[in-house]
Amino acid sequence: MQATHTAIRTTPIDEPSAWVADELAADDSWRHTLTAEETAELHQATLKAEERGLQVGEFDNDDFLLPTLGPRIEALVEGVENGRGVALLKGVPVERYSHNTRKLLYWGFGVYAGEVISQNSKGQLLAEVRDHGNDYGKQNTRGFSTNAQLLPHVDTSDMTTLLCVRTARRGGDSRVVSATNAYNALLREHPEHLPILHRGFFNDLRGEGPTGDINELTHDRIPVYSDFAGRVSCSYNARMIENAANKRGVPLTSDEQAALAKLREITLRPEYGFKFRMAAGDLQMVSNHSVFHSRTHFDDHGEPERRRCLFRLWVNIRNGRPLAANFADRYNTGPRGGVAVGDGARYVFE
Repeated sequence: MQATHTAIRTTPIDEPSAWVADELAADDSWRHTLTAEETAELHQATLKAEERGLQVGEFDNDDFLLPTLGPRIEALVEGVENGRGVALLKGVPVERYSHNTRKLLYWGFGVYAGEVISQNSKGQLLAEVRDHGNDYGKQNTRGFSTNAQLLPHVDTSDMTTLLCVRTARRGGDSRVVSATNAYNALLREHPEHLPILHRGFFNDLRGEGPTGDINELTHDRIPVYSDFAGRVSCSYNARMIENAANKRGVPLTSDEQAALAKLREITLRPEYGFKFRMAAGDLQMVSNHSVFHSRTHFDDHGEPERRRCLFRLWVNIRNGRPLAANFADRYNTGPRGGVAVGDGARYVFE
């Protein structure tokens, strides 16, 4: 475990992950459309895995050979970690396969992307992001199981990947914002907020911590920004912070509220956020250390077989950046740990 570090960077971060929307839009380096060769390679690997009876979560890249596409995936992951912080792989032929075969294909992608970790209390490594009819107004409901608008935030892994299987009737657009650029904006406009954001906040685990207690919070304050080993990383979910304060019975101070309000305002600036609508077959990859992601509200189709559905993996990048101890343990399961398995969650996600 890395030692706790509370240093605060006082100079702007000069990295490729510090961008505004127009810069990201003008840069094609983070986007790639599958070639015919890569598509055929992916198809053959998927068929072979299916013929062998392999299951999601039970094989690695030695069982899913992608001699051309594999290095491409690894290069996109490199761009997520050390480049723009976001990548988009287009043209996955999802319509060609059954629901279960799509999952097999997506897991094959995942084993090249990194180490996949649990993302809910069922221990699911591959989860479906769709509207299960849950009420996002209830504090213990997680947003991925609803059709609600989700404000800019990060997940608790190095990288989140999403494969779009079906789109909604209306809405559900993706938006990404550079957390690095947001840091630079805070430094430039309101540096007095940075000590508060570096100290961090307790986060609500919504019944998905190791105890299964609906009121369990993170053991320690989780820094919103952490400067460690030469990299500034971010961990931000305003809802988890606000709900933790409510469950503790210790309201956020006026200074804490001001810091969070300013960060939210920055993340919602139109010129900072790059908005796009994922199409079926798009595979999005986003850093949870340098990029916030969000989603607009969506209205779905009436027929179950047409409703919006995305597959999701939470991935820890191989040889990813070092993280400070008080930043890396965000589910009380150890550094870079996934969600604990248990029965405490109070929302429907299956």
